Amino acid sequence: MDLGLGGKKAIVTGGSRGIGRAIVERLAREGCGVALCARGADGAAEAAAAARECGVPAVGEAVDISDHAAVRAWVGRARAALGGIDIAVGNASALATSTDERDWRAGFETDLMGHVAMAEAALPALRESGAGAVVLVASTAALEVYSGLRSYSSIKAAIVAYAKGMAVEYAKYGIRANALCPGCIEFPDGVWDRAKRNDPAEYERVLALNPMGRMGRPEEIADAAAFLASPAAGFVSGANLVADGAFTRRIQY
Repeated sequence: MDLGLGGKKAIVTGGSRGIGRAIVERLAREGCGVALCARGADGAAEAAAAARECGVPAVGEAVDISDHAAVRAWVGRARAALGGIDIAVGNASALATSTDERDWRAGFETDLMGHVAMAEAALPALRESGAGAVVLVASTAALEVYSGLRSYSSIKAAIVAYAKGMAVEYAKYGIRANALCPGCIEFPDGVWDRAKRNDPAEYERVLALNPMGRMGRPEEIADAAAFLASPAAGFVSGANLVADGAFTRRIQY
């Protein structure tokens, strides 16, 4: 299926590894130019080089997503490098999970306000595109309570609400916005890979809760993100796409 992404221009935060890296590579394979940022300069440069192997323009640099002025400046550089922005994907996360005030602040500044800074900075370019698309990666932790009270769950829920608000407010500019909630995703040195090595009992407990009998792969989330970002999803806006292999038990209305 041709998603119609050829020639589009995308920005992706948290794009050097895991889900973000898979999204960058998926978009590049579809013919989409990509500008990505990540915490580490080496990882960002490597991801951009891999994207360029698909024959598309790609640039990567280190940006602290909790520094919102830096995020806005990066969006401006990305727009100049690509010649515009049609797609904005927010994936960066502080992975702050405790109830400690420091984690609440880290999650708020990175996961929520980092997404807001990126999306708002990209808005003029997305309006200029005429068919802009925003995809904000949240988590199934936004939908159900896992392991008691956690800052992570509340912040991810706010991302879903923000995406819905954007969809309503910016539809008049031809901009779509959607949230994407992955379930348990395993990749090298990711949360569940580390759990498998350091806390195998917890890993096996959570694995047993997955009806498919496995964790998800970053590529599977990237496929969902590419669809939401593409013209193939032209009438999909304000949605929260759950990609979790039926892990969550709620009925989504």
